Amino acid sequence: MRILILGASYGSLLSTKLLMAGHDVSLVCLPEEAELINAEGTTIRITLRGEDEPRLIRSKSQPGTLNAVIPHDALPSDYDLVALAMQEPQYRAAEVRDLLGRIAISGVPVMSIMNMPPLPYLLRIPGLDAGALKDCFTDASVWDGFDPARFTLCSPDPQAFRPPEEGLNFLHVGLPTNFKAAAFDDPAHTAILEQLEADIAAVRLDGKDVPVKLRVHQSLFVPLAKWSMLLTGNYRAVTADGVRSIKDAVHGDIDKSAAIYEFVNELARKLGADPADQVPFEKYANAAKSLLNPSSAARAIAAGAKDIERVDKVVQIIANGLGMQNDSVDETVKIVNARLEANRAEG
Repeated sequence: MRILILGASYGSLLSTKLLMAGHDVSLVCLPEEAELINAEGTTIRITLRGEDEPRLIRSKSQPGTLNAVIPHDALPSDYDLVALAMQEPQYRAAEVRDLLGRIAISGVPVMSIMNMPPLPYLLRIPGLDAGALKDCFTDASVWDGFDPARFTLCSPDPQAFRPPEEGLNFLHVGLPTNFKAAAFDDPAHTAILEQLEADIAAVRLDGKDVPVKLRVHQSLFVPLAKWSMLLTGNYRAVTADGVRSIKDAVHGDIDKSAAIYEFVNELARKLGADPADQVPFEKYANAAKSLLNPSSAARAIAAGAKDIERVDKVVQIIANGLGMQNDSVDETVKIVNARLEANRAEG
């Protein structure tokens, strides 16, 4: 298959898994990224189970073919699937907005692997007033052309980042968990995901299993399990006067963290999630012990970002609409709002 992925940073993790499975990938990125990737390929650093030293997996050594393009040169109709791996504020850029419009017109199925759930996916949730969430987006109008039936969400549970000392084509995988995708409305589109799931699962490296799988679930609500993690750890890594690691955010007050986690889980269940769709707090808290860096949201704010993905606001507004409220969630939203307003004032 041919897969188009918007975003060459986090997107390079999914692309590497697809390349290892023999599929062809195009990464949409900035001109300097495209030039580097087309010349040298990409590299991800990941530790296999049972090994102490990480492996370097290079795209040029895989059976699939990788190329990188700028948004203007991407032709959506040439692909079987489009994956969205940019940060939500990036989609308002003129050239990316234009590409989104062409993707919507093409009718190619779209899988988001953003933390921020795009509006076409939210429109698939029965009874949810997605219109009330438009202010959570940097520019909600970029999603207007999409058919929700051709759109799904994949929870980006693996933790990965670009180390500052490495090049733009390098990604370090800190927590090699799985991508968890909800099915499409159309079984034919879901079958594409299921084929990719099987092909990725079959990959071996020196006879060993390779972490980070794609898991496809029939439930629309499986990706919502990530919301509890984001509200408990990622957004609470933003503090009033700085940032902290996800580990410190979670384990600094474990009882408060457990209460926030359960509140967001309860919210998801009210929307329709089954408890079986959710990750137990104990499992998340244990995984958070290895998350020794601030979240991407916290790092972006510390670097002066004026806009970030606002899943914290999405959760707060949905909760209020269901008659639910949590002081810790409200405090988190207040802190993130204040930090972003300060960045905008300085800008």
